[in-house]
Amino acid sequence: MQLLRSIVFSLLAATSVAVPRGDDSRHQAIQPRSANAKYALKEPPLTTPWTDKVGTDPWPEYPRPQMQRSQWQNLNGIWQYRNASSLAEAQNPPFGQDLGQEVLIPSCLESGISGIQGNYHLYSWFSNSFKVPANWNGQQILLNFGAVDYEATVFVNGKQAGFNRGGYFRFTVDVTQFVKPGQQNELLVFVHDPTDSEDYVIPIGKQTHHPSHIFYTPCSGIWQTVWLEAAPANYITQLDLDANMNGQVNVTVHTSAANTTTNVQVIVHDNGDVVATHRGPSNQPFQFNVESPKLWSPDSPKLYNVTVKMGKDQVQSYTGFRTISKGTVNGVVRPLLNGEFIFMFGTLDQGFWPDGIYLPPTKEAMVYDLKMLKNLGFNTVRKHIKVEPQLFYQACDELGLLVIQDMPSLRPLQSRRLSDCTTQTILPDAAQQVEFGRQLEVLVNQHKSFPSIATWVVYNEGWGQITSYYPEFELTDRVKQLDPTRLVDSTTGWFDHGAGDFSDNHHYANPQCGSPFYSTDSSPYDDTRIGLQGEFGGLGNNVSIEHLWNVQAAINTINQTYELDQTIEIWNYRSHIMLAELEDQVKRFSCSGGIWTQTTDVEGEVNGLMTYDRRLARVDEAQWKADIQALYDAAAARGNATMSTH
Repeated sequence: MQLLRSIVFSLLAATSVAVPRGDDSRHQAIQPRSANAKYALKEPPLTTPWTDKVGTDPWPEYPRPQMQRSQWQNLNGIWQYRNASSLAEAQNPPFGQDLGQEVLIPSCLESGISGIQGNYHLYSWFSNSFKVPANWNGQQILLNFGAVDYEATVFVNGKQAGFNRGGYFRFTVDVTQFVKPGQQNELLVFVHDPTDSEDYVIPIGKQTHHPSHIFYTPCSGIWQTVWLEAAPANYITQLDLDANMNGQVNVTVHTSAANTTTNVQVIVHDNGDVVATHRGPSNQPFQFNVESPKLWSPDSPKLYNVTVKMGKDQVQSYTGFRTISKGTVNGVVRPLLNGEFIFMFGTLDQGFWPDGIYLPPTKEAMVYDLKMLKNLGFNTVRKHIKVEPQLFYQACDELGLLVIQDMPSLRPLQSRRLSDCTTQTILPDAAQQVEFGRQLEVLVNQHKSFPSIATWVVYNEGWGQITSYYPEFELTDRVKQLDPTRLVDSTTGWFDHGAGDFSDNHHYANPQCGSPFYSTDSSPYDDTRIGLQGEFGGLGNNVSIEHLWNVQAAINTINQTYELDQTIEIWNYRSHIMLAELEDQVKRFSCSGGIWTQTTDVEGEVNGLMTYDRRLARVDEAQWKADIQALYDAAAARGNATMSTH
């Protein structure tokens, strides 16, 4: 197999948003006890250019960019780890004990970066210790987790302090009553991550204990940043910001004293200059206006810094002025950005890494993928049945990439064998469906202030979607009630019963976008909704072993790729044909956007713009830029007309 030449991209510089850096005591915060097995990076089946840059001080950036406090300590670094045997162990915590192994936090236990790189981590213990700075005395001490997969029980100094369920979402534990000022405090976390074991039906996306082709190595444990911060007795718990094209800023400041109302001050800055100041009540929505704002778009991703003050609490945030809607243009229902038809073209972005699995090795690595897409001319990224660290969405805000955000799927495409020897598709029961709906709400509430997010996706290709009735209608209504400022793609591909804003077709390899033809595994175009090619392409090109996930079971599935092109030249030729066909459908029919599969290879899939290690780019850069621009030009020719908004 030939070794393909690498194409080096010129990367775009992101527009930065001023953020507080925190105090300098973060290194003193972590004082782990001695463990028998010292931390060492394990060699994964494939590395990236950033694998060796991880070190033992990973992800030092403030992890919650839209609600930042100045007094904080990053607890990332070397912790202790021990495997547990059952859920019952949570009732007998190993307080004051050496857990035996060192592990890097944040990380997936299945990754080389973790120093563990194991399998079937159903139950796990993690421990560390921290000391609270003296100048935090008298304040609330908040312990934050970016994400723990899947259930986390948190203990501080021998007492249970909190519990969280959901592997993709941040949570905060107020540990004030458990902390000993001026002393080392023991932090112990029990994690239960069933993934797709036994009868568990939970949001897992593409994680599986049995990786094969389009389903991948799972992620267990504390896989996003852990940090402490100080706040007053009544503190801000969530900040909802939406700024539209007319200059209206919609704000809700949620607080720990949820049943009281406190005066809140919001200050909007543009390059250090105050452009608006407004006061309103906490725990209630309020609005104010900014005159003649510069609008956010992929072509001009303008952001404004925002300061929110409430009593003794103060947080830093940012927003972008833009309006996402739909309307009829020349008789076709279209997605609109700031009142104009925008052709949304992006990639299926899986967010997997050979060295970190679910977590990129560094922020630089994560942003590299996004800059590559932006450089080629993509204006959209579909975050595929996964939720990223919040710094990912900040990078999309800064670069100008619209985000189609999927809800992670429930246990996709699996079946169980019944006692009568028949098989049954695994779907959620009533309680599991309720939990899916709850976590969908958490997804929306935690991410609805990022300007780049344009669309929420409820179901992907029927995975975990009940078909005896149509839950997508109720879930779509719920999402729109939580966030009326965005579009909802209720079912991307497969079982479309008419819910939501999109008529979304998946077809490999060629597109069927807003067209009068379709395949039986999808649905016909519904002209009352936006025509979207939610997935297409998937063209494969095998590479030499140094760029492959070096696991034989994965290599054995490469021939399951939709189409394999024998040379890089043929891969680009076939890509050009697919993009030209999509362009023709934009000109002739009602196509309003497309999602190319995919950003990178993943394990046994070799259909990425780049290989899994990000060292080899398949794309002919000039050709791809021209083909993508042709899509935008074709859409513009269809969109220069009067319109009516919906």
